[in-house]
Amino acid sequence: MYTTAARLFLILSLLSAAAAAANPPSVYEVLQSYGFPAGLLPQGVTSYELDTTTGKFSVSLGGSCSFSISGYDLKYKSTITGTIANNKITDLNGIQVKILFFWINIIEVTSDGDELQLSVGIASANFPVDNFFECPQCGCGFDCVTRKARALPLVQYD
Repeated sequence: MYTTAARLFLILSLLSAAAAAANPPSVYEVLQSYGFPAGLLPQGVTSYELDTTTGKFSVSLGGSCSFSISGYDLKYKSTITGTIANNKITDLNGIQVKILFFWINIIEVTSDGDELQLSVGIASANFPVDNFFECPQCGCGFDCVTRKARALPLVQYD
């Protein structure tokens, strides 16, 4: 009886481990596990790779993506890379912000409780973390309803 129970426990443990490997966490869950809100990335991530020993990551979107949030124009390339650690993303490549007439790479993001600091190298800006809880949509950010309403044709009824 004991050996049967031990075998059953071993089989269930292996099945549980296999199920966990078959369903890895989403990239948004990974961001949260490192102390970042999910909304740092737009909706529509198709895949990601993460080396948990070095923190190096690569995130793939279905294509390039752009939108405006709080008066800032952002562009995401189809592939975003960098190195993630608790509350810090460095060597970031693939995300740009428009400042005046120029597109500048965001190279580092730091999470400090209620604020995120986004750095372009020579300058940085702090934003409330609340601005990043929701994932923006490519093309419209958080204002998709208004943009869709503007795109609807005007139909007149006589």
